[in-house]
Amino acid sequence: MSKRDYYEILGVTKSASADEIKKAYRKVAIQFHPDKNPGNKEAEEKFKEAAEAYEVLSDADKRAQYDRFGHSRGNGGFRGHEMNMDDIFSQFGDIFGGGSPFDSFFGGGGGRSRTRKGSNLRIKLKLTLEEIANGVEKKIKVNRLVQADGVTFKTCPACQGQGQVRKVVNTMLGQMVSASTCSSCGGSGQIIDKRPPGVDNSGLVSKEDVISVRVPAGVGDGMQLSMSGKGNEAPGGGIPGDLLIQIEEVEDKVLKRDGNNLIYDLHISFIDAALGTSVEVPSVGGKVRIKIDPGTQSGKILRLRGKGLRDLNGYGTGDQLIYINVWTPKRLTSEERAKLESLKQSPNFQPSPEAGEKGFFERMKEYFG
Repeated sequence: MSKRDYYEILGVTKSASADEIKKAYRKVAIQFHPDKNPGNKEAEEKFKEAAEAYEVLSDADKRAQYDRFGHSRGNGGFRGHEMNMDDIFSQFGDIFGGGSPFDSFFGGGGGRSRTRKGSNLRIKLKLTLEEIANGVEKKIKVNRLVQADGVTFKTCPACQGQGQVRKVVNTMLGQMVSASTCSSCGGSGQIIDKRPPGVDNSGLVSKEDVISVRVPAGVGDGMQLSMSGKGNEAPGGGIPGDLLIQIEEVEDKVLKRDGNNLIYDLHISFIDAALGTSVEVPSVGGKVRIKIDPGTQSGKILRLRGKGLRDLNGYGTGDQLIYINVWTPKRLTSEERAKLESLKQSPNFQPSPEAGEKGFFERMKEYFG
């Protein structure tokens, strides 16, 4: 079954602000909350579906990727329904201002402890122009924090495993109950029981992992990809953080990038420009032979359609633009000078642009307008 659009699930438009998305999720989550719909599997699925949509649209990076890639994300997909109820209650409790997202509406979170989420990892990934043009799968080494062997946990005595500390305050209006995250266990409901030497206070150690990253064709310098669950693990178990991958484009020595178009400066001799010739030029798909017509002027732009970069959003492929530069010799021998002097007065060697010939700015407007 195909997934529903995240914006449709929350009932918002693609231009919705972060506050509008938060309010929309709050409304849908309350409507389909399991405590309000006991035993209703359809309501539970819609509750999870809304949480999945909010997880993506509330994160600026993930939302930008979803807008570009859709559900495919371009590198393995979004988390989807792997999230369980504890994941949802843990991650999104803050939007309701309590220990559990629905404390204010349903009298508490049913005694469930908060599941912690590990921190995100950020790395940079250098890519060549060829790799960007074709897409690439890279294996990268990442140092992650993972649960150490031999570490055991026990129930936090301060919160009795609830992850929250509740306080009852008597007021003129009656008793008011407030809940806050347990400072002893950080909300996980567990504390370390046994900790081997060399392990930090959270029970984590650094481990080198090799992770395969599939980069789609057409990415750009500074763009960020995200892989769910490939960041640091959470102390005491829980949800691992994400791996955030920032793209660094290695500048190509020959081809220059302008959006999805590629630009190549071709220098030809005055003789070849006058008589015409054929030459090979580089492209991301290998060398291409092109024809230079007789009488080609310096500044002319040749277009190789479809020889640029594929658009990341699937809107076709760019072109390769070849700028013709007619090379003028800087030094002449006496014999060469004499030959050119003999042609100096020839009508064919006098500048005579055609009436319909486009100037430099007109050509730029035509190609980039």
